[in-house]
Amino acid sequence: MTGRRRIRSTFLPALIRRPARAIRTAGALVVCASLAVGCGIVPGTGGAGDDPITVMTWAPQKTNATNKPGMPALALAYARHVNSHGGINGRKLRVLLCNDHNDSVDAAKCARRAVKEKAVAVVGSYSQYADSFFPILEGAGIPYIGGYGITNGEFTSPLSYPVNGGQPALLAGLGRELARTCGPVALVRPDTIAGDELPTLINSGLRVGGHSTASDLRAAEDATEYSTPSERALDQATTDLTETGCVVPALGDRTSTFMDSFRRARENYPEVRTDTVLGSVDQTVIDATGGASSPYEGAYITGWYPVETDKRWDGMKKVIREQAFTDTRIDPADAGVQTTWIAYTALEAVVKSLGDSDVTADSVRRTLDDGFKVTTGGLTPTLQWQFQDVLASVGFPRLVNTDVTLQVVRDGQLVAARKDAIDVTKTLQGADANN
Repeated sequence: MTGRRRIRSTFLPALIRRPARAIRTAGALVVCASLAVGCGIVPGTGGAGDDPITVMTWAPQKTNATNKPGMPALALAYARHVNSHGGINGRKLRVLLCNDHNDSVDAAKCARRAVKEKAVAVVGSYSQYADSFFPILEGAGIPYIGGYGITNGEFTSPLSYPVNGGQPALLAGLGRELARTCGPVALVRPDTIAGDELPTLINSGLRVGGHSTASDLRAAEDATEYSTPSERALDQATTDLTETGCVVPALGDRTSTFMDSFRRARENYPEVRTDTVLGSVDQTVIDATGGASSPYEGAYITGWYPVETDKRWDGMKKVIREQAFTDTRIDPADAGVQTTWIAYTALEAVVKSLGDSDVTADSVRRTLDDGFKVTTGGLTPTLQWQFQDVLASVGFPRLVNTDVTLQVVRDGQLVAARKDAIDVTKTLQGADANN
């Protein structure tokens, strides 16, 4: 499609890549921040003796599309917390940061920097460009722990260890709920290759409930207004006036921009409801769009984890208060921040299990591959990564956490819609990811 932004790494089933035979580790000029020591660790000493344990976290910042500054900020706060308590097994945790700028070239530069700096893992990160960074990490044997779940590679690469079910789980779970509560459903999603997979996923949930498939409406990922997509979505959602239609914007950071246009457009249409997924909407967005008078009032929103007010997040909030109280980039309700927290708790558990052994990319990876189990205080099911799993047949062999939480906006507050998480394994098994 002419003028369409192409994101190469998506939720398309693919043959699992074999690690590249060799990767050049020439230094790339990317901005990094670190703790414990400077950025110039001596090559070859990344995991031995009393040297710091080096990891990297990357995410896009200051771009015209999706931005996740809270993820690297939380990574630094976690490292400050760990180091203030003597490190892990007596060794400091050194965190390198990288901004991939939502750009494939910069994503590759971040990965090359991780190789050069002898990082033992890339942890709690966000990037849409898995095709750019995974071959580099795979060639160096560096595990990718706790990606955001935005690309197919995170659920297919043998070096990926995801902590949530990504967009597949969120949209399948949302579709299942909307089948029960909505009339016509209109999905507004990015006009990208990654966006091309979203209709299949939400439709897998709709079909489970015996519902017709959603209207698929494409929109520019970085638009400054969405009046035309809003009107098209309202047209589709009101084709049956006997039932309340639902509009599902899944545009990431641009969802708020969409809702500005949608609020104006809906004045000329019958009542519809909006529903979406975390990562597109959180409590700060609801507050900014009017609280109880927000267009999200009554909306169902699927997430990977318990609501931010759940006591199971108290540990994370304590670290934020103690180590990053004035850092406005860190929002404890942000799904990216939460994912980074869980990813770092997983890393810490793996490193602790190694005791006095060398901490290297190889030892971390071997531990994870040997059936190591990670508990997260109830924030997720117990995590254990096995390559061949029940979702391998639909293209997600590394997807091990299929739990989805259902939340709803009531009186302007995002609260749990049901007590327990929903397991969407069977729903995803019914998704034909080849279409």
